[in-house]
Amino acid sequence: MGLVAALEWLGKPYRLCRVDMLGEMRLPSYARINARHETPAFVSEHGAVFTETMAIARWIENRDSERRISFDPLSPESDRMHQFMAFLNTGFTGAFTPHWVALEMDPPDPALQKTLREWGAQRVIERHDKLEAILGDTPFVMGDRPTLADALLVGVARWLDFHQVAASSRWPKLARLRQRLENDPTVKYAMAVEAGEQPVYSGLCKGHVPLEAVISTYGK
Repeated sequence: MGLVAALEWLGKPYRLCRVDMLGEMRLPSYARINARHETPAFVSEHGAVFTETMAIARWIENRDSERRISFDPLSPESDRMHQFMAFLNTGFTGAFTPHWVALEMDPPDPALQKTLREWGAQRVIERHDKLEAILGDTPFVMGDRPTLADALLVGVARWLDFHQVAASSRWPKLARLRQRLENDPTVKYAMAVEAGEQPVYSGLCKGHVPLEAVISTYGK
């Protein structure tokens, strides 16, 4: 969802493909797009397929010629943005892994799932403490406007609520930032698209492509 918001902020046309992560993503055919059976996956304007959030964010950044959501690559602001994004994509996101493992466990093992969630909650809270400490008092992560860092943050910060780890009010700076981002029209649009709705916004999204078509056209 965060990457969809980033594509909207970028201001260039794109298309989407919806993937059922508990079904389609596990099928052998999906390995032709991503052998690790994970999302997100991205198809470039030249038909090249690549994966991993940071790689996709880098693609977006390289095409942000007007610097709407990024900075001059040699600037201190760019360094700080990448540092923040790296933290989000490693320690912060990784802290939720036990919760996702417990959720997707098949067949279920209630005792193990309970242990995973309890252990994972400790890590999630610790990572949120770290995030709260590094956030400033600016409206967005990097200042007065949203950037790629905000796009990545809004996509994963809501996992706290989804997994019911703790109340978001425990981290007031993060809670204010999340509320500001989630009230942003672009983010609202991305969340509606994720929910399967058909919202009307900028017209940059040129429609949805069936997964079968993506695999047959771009799969290895």
